[in-house]
Amino acid sequence: MSSGRTHDRITLWTLPLVVLVAFRVTLDGWLTVVVCLGFLLGGWVLGPDLDIHSVQYKRWGWLRWIWLPYRGSMRHRSRWSHGPLIGTTVRVLYVSVWLALAGLVVVDMLNNVGRTALTWGDLIRGIGWGMQTYWPWWLALVAGLELGALSHYATDWLSSRAKRRKRRTANPRAKGRGQRAQGKRQRAKGRGQKVEGRRQ
Repeated sequence: MSSGRTHDRITLWTLPLVVLVAFRVTLDGWLTVVVCLGFLLGGWVLGPDLDIHSVQYKRWGWLRWIWLPYRGSMRHRSRWSHGPLIGTTVRVLYVSVWLALAGLVVVDMLNNVGRTALTWGDLIRGIGWGMQTYWPWWLALVAGLELGALSHYATDWLSSRAKRRKRRTANPRAKGRGQRAQGKRQRAKGRGQKVEGRRQ
């Protein structure tokens, strides 16, 4: 598994490629900016390693405590935190719950001091209007978040595969013992087949 700094560097190095692809797909400068913002957030702040005490977790500062329930319920590198699409979906929903709770508290405080007269219905309709009106922006943001997470998944997978290959090449004796054991099993199987043939 790669270190947090390695993931950070790879996120930064692949940003120009994300810029080119996003602009080619969207043909819009502002949507490209939103995709790139989501990519950086997905790689540096809202990434898969929030399920452990990681660099991404530390970047939340004094708000990092909101991720404690997430960390407690997630096994590191499980499909719920490191699975393509599902990992990003879970984290976005998790943050959305906290944002909704914070919004409810703020609206309730403003109503109590007489600054506003908002109802829960007004709040829900406002959020629905924003989602419908600016859906391309939200889609671009989520796509960027997933791209940032995918760079993390790919780096972890390549790193793990390289380490396994290195261990196999660095320990030829174990490989030889495995081949000899396999040869013994094949010879024993052959002797068993010969005995069975004689009986027949």
